[in-house]
Amino acid sequence: MKVNKLSDFGYAFQIKLIAALFKDKLFLQQISDILDSSYFESEANIIILDIIKDYYREYNSLPTIEAMKVKIIEMDNELLKKSIADNIKEAFKEMEAEDLDFVKEKALEFCKNQEIKKAIIESVELLNRGDYDSIKVKVDNAMKAGVEKDVGHEYAEHIDERYLESVRNTVTTGWDAIDDIADGGLGKGELGVMVAPAGIGKSWALVNVGANAIRAGLNVIHYTLELNAAYVGLRYDSVFTGIQAQELKYNIDEVKKKVETLKGDLIVKYYPTKAATVNTISAHIQRCMAHGKKPDLIIVDYADLLRGHGKEVRLELGNIYEDLRGLAGEYEIPVWTASQANRSALEDDIIGAEKIAESYSKIMTADFVLSLSRKIEDKLANTGRWHVIKNRFGPDGITFPSKMNASNGQIDIYVDTSIQGKETTKEMDNHNEYLRKMMKKKFDEMN
Repeated sequence: MKVNKLSDFGYAFQIKLIAALFKDKLFLQQISDILDSSYFESEANIIILDIIKDYYREYNSLPTIEAMKVKIIEMDNELLKKSIADNIKEAFKEMEAEDLDFVKEKALEFCKNQEIKKAIIESVELLNRGDYDSIKVKVDNAMKAGVEKDVGHEYAEHIDERYLESVRNTVTTGWDAIDDIADGGLGKGELGVMVAPAGIGKSWALVNVGANAIRAGLNVIHYTLELNAAYVGLRYDSVFTGIQAQELKYNIDEVKKKVETLKGDLIVKYYPTKAATVNTISAHIQRCMAHGKKPDLIIVDYADLLRGHGKEVRLELGNIYEDLRGLAGEYEIPVWTASQANRSALEDDIIGAEKIAESYSKIMTADFVLSLSRKIEDKLANTGRWHVIKNRFGPDGITFPSKMNASNGQIDIYVDTSIQGKETTKEMDNHNEYLRKMMKKKFDEMN
């Protein structure tokens, strides 16, 4: 049956729907934004609905019968006042009706269908313009209409929940130094960003985060917008086995044995630079979930290479990072990505927020931001400095020494007071001496 008005369900249904709005605050909260008064044909019911919604928006509570009386008294039309009063009385009589849950379910279904119809009609013009991303957003929003039932964390009621270990379920980075200050790693709905100049090791670092999650038994989707999928897969092979990338082809059996022991799973998806949007990634995640491959961690290498909405670069990048964090929240999974630092950061010991390319809003949006500094001497010595630019979960402004081997992707980050941290710091402080010894060793090998 084609239903375009609530009146098609009959008078009794409409009265019971009004009864549910008076009785159930959660239902009112859920349907308020999608239940349009135009769906009623009776002027009395239209006014009742408008009063209920206005009262809820202003006081965040259900209107009492006394409040309704005051609103009705203010009206001039005596005939309409009587009709409204009669309908309210009938509604209060139906407060305990046995089929009230059925009425609520059908009303939500009706309103949701109306939202989908609107989205389809409004998408015609977007289709003519070829704006498929906007169509997807519009249809997705329509599909989500009226489905949220959780009003949120009720402070007084949920005291115990705030102290459960599962309040913030995190995914480890695999680096104890970082996990400790990030309160366990990155949590559901959170965005982490690694900042470094080109060619410093951002992609290797993201692979390490993904690999450590897989070792922990989690499922990872790694989106690559620069390197092809097979090449990223080789990098994971190197990180898991410790074998240099150029030697992997001679050690395929060892790679296979190592992969068989992994507890988690990995999907690597390649999109050409600036060919994919955050909506593209969202659609792919849904496709993976439909095949039973729900991710526990998302990696995007890297967000600056996603396509935005055609605005100036600074605003476009800001929106991309906001959308990416929105995606993390929508699927309740952590997202790690990377961002480019300015070329002037190449010779800096520590890279701060002011060196992030194009848009500072990246920092404002992210929950955790790490920068990586590796000068020429660091590359030769396999060292680097990780600096915490932003941390919502603990202290920031801290710098950690690191050992980094770009030939096999092995990255270790140390607390500077640890034995390894002190040794690495000393090594970085004495780069000239280290280079002298290395050059002597090379000379001796040649002779």
